[in-house]
Amino acid sequence: MRLAGKWRPFARFRDLRRSGVLGINRRNLDVLVRLNPKCLYALVDDKLATKLICRRLGISVPETYAVLERFPDIRRLGEWLGSRQEFVIKPARGAGGRGILIVDGRDDRGFTLSNGRRMEQDEIRHHLALSMSGAYSKGGRPDRVIIEERIAARGTFADLAFGGTPDIRVLLLLGRAVMAMLRLPTRCSGGRANLHQGALGLGIDIATGQTRGGVWRDRAVSIHPDTGRGLEGLVMPRWRETLAAAEKLTAAIGLGCLGVDLVPDGAGPVVLEANGRPGLGIQIANRRGLLPAVHEALAGGPPLEPDLPRGLYRYG
Repeated sequence: MRLAGKWRPFARFRDLRRSGVLGINRRNLDVLVRLNPKCLYALVDDKLATKLICRRLGISVPETYAVLERFPDIRRLGEWLGSRQEFVIKPARGAGGRGILIVDGRDDRGFTLSNGRRMEQDEIRHHLALSMSGAYSKGGRPDRVIIEERIAARGTFADLAFGGTPDIRVLLLLGRAVMAMLRLPTRCSGGRANLHQGALGLGIDIATGQTRGGVWRDRAVSIHPDTGRGLEGLVMPRWRETLAAAEKLTAAIGLGCLGVDLVPDGAGPVVLEANGRPGLGIQIANRRGLLPAVHEALAGGPPLEPDLPRGLYRYG
């Protein structure tokens, strides 16, 4: 009896599989290895390369104010920023929202972040140096730093997001959108729309573009933890255009499994970045698993091939 008791917890994993939940190991071995050629990861691991592809496709992206490639460039930050008060600092090869600073204002002494935190000039310079040294990049490789436009939250989302801009993660398999969620910054996430940082994830119905509850810090929620507002039935603006932009970018990149992050802007979708190793928290937000969609994709044929000229992918 005690032996049976020891094995009882593993029934939970069987239940997850029966519910169609895709686990991380199966995602890596059955999905990424089969659908994502390694040679194409560079197109999404470097945010500058992704932005270049979007521009060639006519897909909106945040305006780039500056790219810091060498340590002496840090001294020219004020020159490049000019009088701009709001902008985003992000590592070109960063992942998981690490190293991103959302600046809400600045003066002669320093910067004010969207979560209210103050950073002095020397702190910002130190952060830029860390980013360029590879502190936030995949594999710790030396990196570049992007200074770009901050896309402000508008309409309904301005009241829902705390100190940052919400975004939509669309997960695509072989070029078709199979699942989506709205990610809302919270006080806990420090203004970042990243679930690992404490953002709120709301499942989105692919057919209607409406939210249907969500998850926050691995707990199912129906109200916003900071504002107390209800989270179900929110309608994504220009939903069909958002899906079309994600599918267009996926076809150009050629990865069979891709997560595309876009801002739900009233004037049209704006792509922030793409992820060739998309996380699986989107299943919790949507209250359903990805396995049925994976089975259908794997039975449908080989991954997509890039349909743009090879020279398109080189930045600079």
